[in-house]
This record gives sequence, structure tokens and C-alpha cells, in this order.
Amino acid sequence: MSAEQPSAEGAQPASAPAGDAAQRLERVFPPGPPAPIAELVHWMGLWERPGDERPRPHVMLNMVSTLDGRATLAGHSGPISSRADQQLFHALRAAVDGVMVGAGTIRAERYGRMIRDGAVREERLARGMTEEPLACIVSGRLELPDDIGLLQTEAARVVVATSSQASLPPVAAEVSYLRGSREGQLDLSVALAELRSRHDVRTLLCEGGPHLARELMGESLIDELFLSLSPLLAGGEPMAGEALRILAGAELEPPARMELTGVLRESSWLFLRYSVAADDRV
Repeated sequence: MSAEQPSAEGAQPASAPAGDAAQRLERVFPPGPPAPIAELVHWMGLWERPGDERPRPHVMLNMVSTLDGRATLAGHSGPISSRADQQLFHALRAAVDGVMVGAGTIRAERYGRMIRDGAVREERLARGMTEEPLACIVSGRLELPDDIGLLQTEAARVVVATSSQASLPPVAAEVSYLRGSREGQLDLSVALAELRSRHDVRTLLCEGGPHLARELMGESLIDELFLSLSPLLAGGEPMAGEALRILAGAELEPPARMELTGVLRESSWLFLRYSVAADDRV
């Protein structure tokens, strides 16, 4: 459940890449027999759309971390990811209405098309969903290279959430804007409400980076956390421009309380699912 994509060539397919066998994960909690990742996504109910009428989407944060808390190595999550983690990453993405990501992560990971696998796009259409999830880029200054694969994909639908009044130069993707500010900064609660009302995004997967994750959590706008725990110890001290933990920025006061709702396992990897305690979200 990697927070960022490791490939410098853009997004990998939503299902297992060609020649890459589908991984089976052990169901530790709740217990159950091992199953392919695609089956587990159904089992976890991730294809279901929330029935409540909250003004914002159901927001899930998906991150990866080493045992000592590193979210990136040399600025990328790829070195701490795994084949199973990547397959679960894309399976989660395939089941949601929208994917939110910070501009820094877009630049570092060179995002490409959200879902390249035609069979997955057909499955989404058969379920009454859009062919691909809406891509929501959170950017304060709109510093996005126009050669990013996602922006050069004609089939891509991209919403840029920003406090800036500027616009991107013409690109191949269909681009629209959510402009809502509070004291000169993007108002994330307004942006999420507009994703729900204007674009019918009921489920939203946030793929980072750590600064965006911290802002969402700080405003009680996250409902669930999917955390892939990599069996690595990395050490190291914070470096300029590198976020070491899955949340980067000021401490949460008070810390958010999490409730464990699921555990999957593959070899020495753990894939954890938490819900944010009900009184810690809005």
C-alpha cells in the first residue's frame, strides 16, 4: 500500500503487471484463508459506495513505512515497497471514485495514467463507475511540469485543488480547478466538499505525500488509514526536502486515535487497516 509510485516512468497498471503473478495475502485479522489481492478488495468492501449524505467523501489514506517510521528513502517510496505492496496499491486505487495526491509527490514519482489495465477500466464501467478515478492534485503554487504523464493522458480527468488564481498551460488531460482559500491557504474541507458535490466523489484515496496527509489528518478529514509496514530498518536523520514519516509537519494536538480493523500478511510484510476514532473526524 505504497504512498507513492516507485516508477520514474509513471503509474504501473492497476492490476498486476504483465508477467507478475497476483499475490496472495494471509488474512490475520479478521482471520481467513489466504486470497488474491483482487478478492481481498471485494472482501474488505472497498467497491461499495457510502450511503450516508455527509458533505465530503469517505477519505482513505494509503502509506508505506519502514519499521522505524521512514516513509521514503532518497525522496521516493519505491525502495521500501514490494511487489505485494504495489499490487495492493493499485487494487485500492481501482476501487475508488477519486485519488488525491500532493504536487510534490506528482513531481517526484512522475505520475502517469491512473489505470492502464483495460480489464480494470471495464470492470469499473460495469459497476456504474467512471472508467478511471478522478485525479485530484493539491498544489499551492501550480508548479507542475507539463510533461508529467498524467497531464499528457487524453483520457485523464484531473482536478487541481489550489489557492492560486493561476492555471496550468494547455495539456492533453481534461483539467478543472477547485479554488478555495482560508487565510491565503487552500481550504481542504471546502475542496473535499466540492469533490463530493461537483464530481460525485464518494470515496477518495489519498496517496500522500506526508505533508498533505498531515494537513488532512490535522483537519479531521481522514476516515481510514491503510499502512504497509515494510520489514526494513533505515535509520537516518531528516534532510531538507525529504519527509521521513507518513505525517510530516507540526505535531497533532492531540494525537489522532486509531482503531485497528484489519491485518493482512505476506512473508515479513504486514498490511494494516485502521479507522480513525469516530470522535476524531468530521
